[in-house]
Amino acid sequence: MTALIREGHDPNRILVKLALRKALLDCENVLDIGCGVSNTMRQLGISHTVGADGYAPSVEAAKRQKTHDQVIQCDVSDLSSQFQPKQFDACVALDVIEHLTKPDGLKLIADMERIAKKRVVFFTPSGFLPQRHTSNDDLQEHLSGWESSEMEQRGYRVMGLLGPKSLRGEYHALKRRPTAIWGIVSLMGQCLWSNRHPADAAAILCVKSIGS
Repeated sequence: MTALIREGHDPNRILVKLALRKALLDCENVLDIGCGVSNTMRQLGISHTVGADGYAPSVEAAKRQKTHDQVIQCDVSDLSSQFQPKQFDACVALDVIEHLTKPDGLKLIADMERIAKKRVVFFTPSGFLPQRHTSNDDLQEHLSGWESSEMEQRGYRVMGLLGPKSLRGEYHALKRRPTAIWGIVSLMGQCLWSNRHPADAAAILCVKSIGS
């Protein structure tokens, strides 16, 4: 979600943070998978946060910036070897699962559901969104797409976010300029339609309560 937070003049990002806050309302310790250098968990007021990322430069930058209480470099497709069952109240993956192949993504879902005590949260593009990497080792290329219907079949509540899919491209960036105007257009589309029709939204927030 780094690009979303970095992009200016986009009121939709406020709705994303509000939705995340609601999803994690009763969670005091959170594992932030594929954390990059984002401090979103701190902005949400989570008491204790652990970040996990596979890209060494991001891990080092996150440690310097103290984005989390602890940051660990690990293979996010093999979390079960790093963390214990029910170790965290919640496991969160923001703009992560689409960077994995489908089999690795399914394993990530299973691992997160095993590690979380209360909640599992995914934020990902709605369906497959082509995205290239900017350097050969930055892990930013999209390798899979995740539909709202398949996440619902796995027991997740799904909400559409970031407005209509047609308005956004790589890194969730608005396609048209000025972004101040098109951000408002996207927000109107979000409120009037895509929040209730996640298949038509640019992104989906998927939330599953564990053990309920």
